[in-house]
Amino acid sequence: MDTPTSAAPDETTPPREAPLATQLSKEKSKPSGSLEISAERFNSSVARLTSNSIDELQGLSSELQKMQEFLRSEIDRVQHQIDSALAGINIIVETISPWKSIAAAQTHLSGTRNGRIGGPAAKY
Repeated sequence: MDTPTSAAPDETTPPREAPLATQLSKEKSKPSGSLEISAERFNSSVARLTSNSIDELQGLSSELQKMQEFLRSEIDRVQHQIDSALAGINIIVETISPWKSIAAAQTHLSGTRNGRIGGPAAKY
């Protein structure tokens, strides 16, 4: 019976109560134990909220880019319509301008004849 029993503590392993006692003494020596837990909760909350905010900002950025593309296409469409309208107006002006010069010449000739025969100036 010279064999060592398991009841004798081994020198290489500390007794089971030691880690618990060490942990309790550390918690007692640190009055900020609950403060550390609050800080961890705060940090995790901030990380979660910033993650949500970043996701929302990326979504908003994506929507703004789509809106910008839509506005560019609308600008191009409206510019094309303006160009078409101006081209139509130019065609009308080019078509009417000879008529205008003919009408002006006729008005000038008829006004000259009326002036010779009698007009407001002939009465005085």
